[in-house]
Amino acid sequence: MINFPKPDAEQYYNSFVIRNFDVSTDESRLVFSSNMNGKLDVYAIELQDEISYPYPLTYQGQSSNFIKIDPQGRHILAGFDHDGNENYHLYALRPEGGVPLKLVEGEPIDKFFFSFLSEDGQRLYYGTSQNNPQFINTYVLDLKTREQKLLVEGKDAMTSLVAVSPDEQTIVYQKGYSNTYSVSLVRGADGVDACLTPSADEEQVTGKARFIDNDTIIFTTDYKAEFAYAAKYTISTGEFQVLFEIPQEDVSELRWHQESRSIYVLTEKGVEDGLYVYAYDTGNLEALKLPTSVVGQMHVVKSGAVYILARGSVDPDNIYRYDAGKWTMLTRNVVLGVTNEDLVSPETVRYTSFDDMEIEALLFRAKDELANGYTIFWPHGGPQYAERKHFRAMFQYLLAEGYHIFCPNFRGSTCYGRSFTKLVEREWGEGPRKDCLAGMDWLFEQGISSRDRLFVMGGSYGGYMTLLLAGRNADYFRAAVDIVGVSNLFTFVKSVPEFWKPMMDRWIGDPERDHDRFVKDSPITYLDQMVNPMLIIQGANDPRVVKEESDQIVEALRAQGRDVEYLVFDDEGHGISRRENNITACRRVAAFLKRNQG
Repeated sequence: MINFPKPDAEQYYNSFVIRNFDVSTDESRLVFSSNMNGKLDVYAIELQDEISYPYPLTYQGQSSNFIKIDPQGRHILAGFDHDGNENYHLYALRPEGGVPLKLVEGEPIDKFFFSFLSEDGQRLYYGTSQNNPQFINTYVLDLKTREQKLLVEGKDAMTSLVAVSPDEQTIVYQKGYSNTYSVSLVRGADGVDACLTPSADEEQVTGKARFIDNDTIIFTTDYKAEFAYAAKYTISTGEFQVLFEIPQEDVSELRWHQESRSIYVLTEKGVEDGLYVYAYDTGNLEALKLPTSVVGQMHVVKSGAVYILARGSVDPDNIYRYDAGKWTMLTRNVVLGVTNEDLVSPETVRYTSFDDMEIEALLFRAKDELANGYTIFWPHGGPQYAERKHFRAMFQYLLAEGYHIFCPNFRGSTCYGRSFTKLVEREWGEGPRKDCLAGMDWLFEQGISSRDRLFVMGGSYGGYMTLLLAGRNADYFRAAVDIVGVSNLFTFVKSVPEFWKPMMDRWIGDPERDHDRFVKDSPITYLDQMVNPMLIIQGANDPRVVKEESDQIVEALRAQGRDVEYLVFDDEGHGISRRENNITACRRVAAFLKRNQG
């Protein structure tokens, strides 16, 4: 009998991530961004080969924010940043790959956002911070003549192009005032704008627009509703019409299939996604079973096949095709040397918070034979986001090390209705923090954990919450791990990307008007009470939560003689994308937790 050793962090991170993908018009080729070689690059699979195997198209090791295959197969369009700085520029690749060719010149600080490629592949529609860093301008570039034209000048709010009509005479663009207030406007050749919903002045989130012909637009909106639904706008009459709603589910994506006159629909329902097909002419809505829990991207091609990028709690990123009533996995991404029985799926639990509000959470229980008696409390990022049933290599490694993991979807989380999501706005540090404390109390009441056997770890807003809990409620847990977390609201609102700044007042508040609340909700206010050991992890190129946010809390705590470890990755941004760095961070977290057990 051979006894193999317990898997190391390296095995869990030898599953890879897939960020985005596209399928060629004839469905012969799949192109996707992945860190299969340890760094993010672009890969391809020939789908019609008897034996298909992914092969690289780039080797520069940079993140891509979109991939679009030319309809005639002449090239591949993609956006690349540099070491996580999120300043994506537009490039073209030969079909065979190689060195990307920059399509639009810009300064290193400029950002470019792909919007649409014309049916003939000749005109590229994109947004850019160039000359308008706060509100973003939208252009169309003729790839043959190199002529470009300004379509939308961003004003008052960040703007983004959402859809272009089949004849390219009409566009839909979005103005985003906050995560919970965005309107979509249709503009024809006359340059006159019309709102897709009856009023642009009422708070709503309206987007994901698709033209089904030159006169008809389908889109998602939560106008006058708690959950987003599918609606239709007729340009010639200006008529707004609700197509369908799905109770307690947010319609998050629509894809039109012309040949069958069907709409493929993605929804978010708490910790999982749903997939439906809606027959446009009859109104019939049919549910389709997904191969796993959460969908990151969906394409519907001319043949009617559906391609999705999806993952689940024990399923790393994979691309699947739905055709003839069944799903086929096109990539084979698994956790190396680990069976599905070795991995842990979470329970969905609910608990009552301080004001009787019900909070949903995911509870991962380490297997009985491995459990070490300690629990990690994970407040998610966002904050207008939700922890869902998707794969995290670090979770599975720490579960194998014996830790339970508890992930609450506190107030402000998405997927639970518009009112719930808005509860975090200008209220970053009070209600959500109390929801977290109620979650910890629930763990104690259930006998799952105790104050001397609990750790807190989170990233981004979750890192902010980790720091705030460490300052205000240090008696609830032993030690904390902050990953790219905000430490000071006063400095954070000034250092975010320029196109975020117009929404800061609605999201967090104004540092002068709300001075006292900014003081109360900033973790750095509570340095004297931050007595627990702490590990802080930061990407040097982070454009969202800049390195100075971590620097200042580390320096202040060290000046007080506190136990603080600081791990900085010089080639990362907001989070960790490179396999080597992920393995380093995971091992460092595991060693930190081990050292701070009782």
